[in-house]
Amino acid sequence: MPLQAMRIPALAAGACAASGCRGVQSALDPAGPAAATIAQTWWLMAAGATLVLALVLALLWYTLARRQDGADFRHGTRVIVLGGLVLPTAALIALLVYGTDAGRRVMAMDEAVDLVVEVEGRQWFWTFHYLDDGGARVASTVNTLALPRGRMVEFRVSSVDVIHSFWIPRLGGKIDAIPGRTNTLRLRADLEGRMRGQCAEFCGLQHARMAFDVVSWPGERFDAWLADDARPSPTPSPPPVELPAARTPATPSQSTGTPTQ
Repeated sequence: MPLQAMRIPALAAGACAASGCRGVQSALDPAGPAAATIAQTWWLMAAGATLVLALVLALLWYTLARRQDGADFRHGTRVIVLGGLVLPTAALIALLVYGTDAGRRVMAMDEAVDLVVEVEGRQWFWTFHYLDDGGARVASTVNTLALPRGRMVEFRVSSVDVIHSFWIPRLGGKIDAIPGRTNTLRLRADLEGRMRGQCAEFCGLQHARMAFDVVSWPGERFDAWLADDARPSPTPSPPPVELPAARTPATPSQSTGTPTQ
């Protein structure tokens, strides 16, 4: 195929690939420091994998293109030692050092916490309880998480039935919600607007619908909402869900307000 004829398909393929790097649920479109570190690590590893692929293809081409009557290859041991031992060891050590530092930045355990939110997963919705400085619940929402921009939030994640996984791709990594156990995750939203979170662990027939909205507001608007608009509710009701016959989720008894943008 002529190069001119290949240009349009190549540009179309590149545009399709690039379109997947943005969006309300794209880990490559970070809105916080933890997600930015994860995205940077992804790009670094993607670039490294591309270089390794290019090197392997170049060596393969060189091997296939060598003349059959050419001189014998006399440096096999050196290539095996350098390419099979030295290079992988150096690469793995570099990744270990970089990954250790990146993990420290993603976990953010050395940063002060500005807000604590209890996250409760159940089939098939999420409940968010906002705590005051004394640890008391002052507000609750269902399937919509409100966050103050620029403040570090500690999420205390648990489940009341099966294992779920709490994940906001644009803010950071995921963490499991396990019955009888509370796991901690710290995230900060540095951009305003709407994002999307998702249960990242198969948890039943309605798993694909176990998503939630994330709204990032300026600190003043969040404080006003928390003081005036939110309503305390330890057991909010889930949204309506279409269920197969003979399957009904455990339903809490009381409803609560949901933040709007």
